[in-house]
Amino acid sequence: MTQINIDGLREIAEVEFADIVEGAMIPSINELRIIINDGSFLDVWYSLKLVDRYSYHWERRAIDGTIYRHDNAPHRRWQSVKSFPRHFHDGCETNVVESQISSNPQEAIREFLAFIRGKTKNPD
Repeated sequence: MTQINIDGLREIAEVEFADIVEGAMIPSINELRIIINDGSFLDVWYSLKLVDRYSYHWERRAIDGTIYRHDNAPHRRWQSVKSFPRHFHDGCETNVVESQISSNPQEAIREFLAFIRGKTKNPD
């Protein structure tokens, strides 16, 4: 069983990204929900059973119909993606591109929250 320091990720979100993060909660030992100040949320999940399996899912469907997700579930559908099994759902479930997110959880949360900061401060 691999356990990630979820509380440490919560602290990074609330302290380093206080300009966009309203708060965060830890629903279980391997999950984190971060509330973004635009009404969206980021769910971070690390598997307790599968080594290094993760998902960073930014849910915006209620706001503008979009989702953004980095994950590494080895879906055959995305085998052509150069970074497979790592991939990024860019705006919707079917628009999938390479994922460049760090394998280090602390760096990954910083990278994705920086992405969110950019999208919320400078919407397309």
